[in-house]
Amino acid sequence: MCIIFFKFDPRPVSKNAYRLILAANRDEFYHRPSRAADFWGNNNEVLSGLDMEEGKEGGTWLGINTRGKLAALTNYLQPRLDRDARGRGELVAQFLTSDVDSLSYLKKVSTEGHLYNGFNLIAADLSTEKGDVICYYGNRGEREPVALAPGTYGLSNALLETPWRKLCFGKRLFLEAVERGQALPKDALAAQLLDVLNNEEAQLPDPAIEDQGREYVQPILSKYAAVCVRCPDYGTRTNTVILVDADGHVTFTERSMLGTDPSCWETSTHEFRLQS
Repeated sequence: MCIIFFKFDPRPVSKNAYRLILAANRDEFYHRPSRAADFWGNNNEVLSGLDMEEGKEGGTWLGINTRGKLAALTNYLQPRLDRDARGRGELVAQFLTSDVDSLSYLKKVSTEGHLYNGFNLIAADLSTEKGDVICYYGNRGEREPVALAPGTYGLSNALLETPWRKLCFGKRLFLEAVERGQALPKDALAAQLLDVLNNEEAQLPDPAIEDQGREYVQPILSKYAAVCVRCPDYGTRTNTVILVDADGHVTFTERSMLGTDPSCWETSTHEFRLQS
């Protein structure tokens, strides 16, 4: 279970406005090994966290590179998983290291979507010269990916903009934080967005999430009905906020859980300017 909110405006009128504001949670088992966001070893172009689960090493849920390629993934809530399916985290990693544009990449992914368990994939090309393009594909939805119009979107573990109550609630909090943040320094905006991502108010009852997850045990499903998921051995492990301003300056803030203790966290920030 994960959740992503993002607002994009390729050509903001105000010099102080942002081309992209993204806030995302990664929910995962606490014991699943991973690395916090950083540039990839000798490859100082790609910035992301990394999954270190055996057999899935090198996959990721969210990342950006200095050329303006950004990708983010959520799993689709489904009753049964195919244990032999390919790791979905490779879909993000492959895009970040490719030279293929976002729509072409998602078209290729759509021909191979059956090889994976359910997923949603956001792929973007952020270019100061050409203008920003953000595309979406979910392998449990339409066969063809789509290029998104500028605006504000929410994505959880159903298809894009599926109105789960927690998504609608979180999207409202996200928009309120963005509105308040117009007059704030970027670190203050990032802090407000982190507060949104850590809201644990369960949005129940929600017939939509209950129907899609009907084979899950009800008490567990109820825990999934908040923006921030908190279970004994599973929940929100990473908050990420990405801000891209009108000049292509990127601020990538990550708040990540230390080990398996939900009370211990660390926050790091990376900043760079897009090459495009």
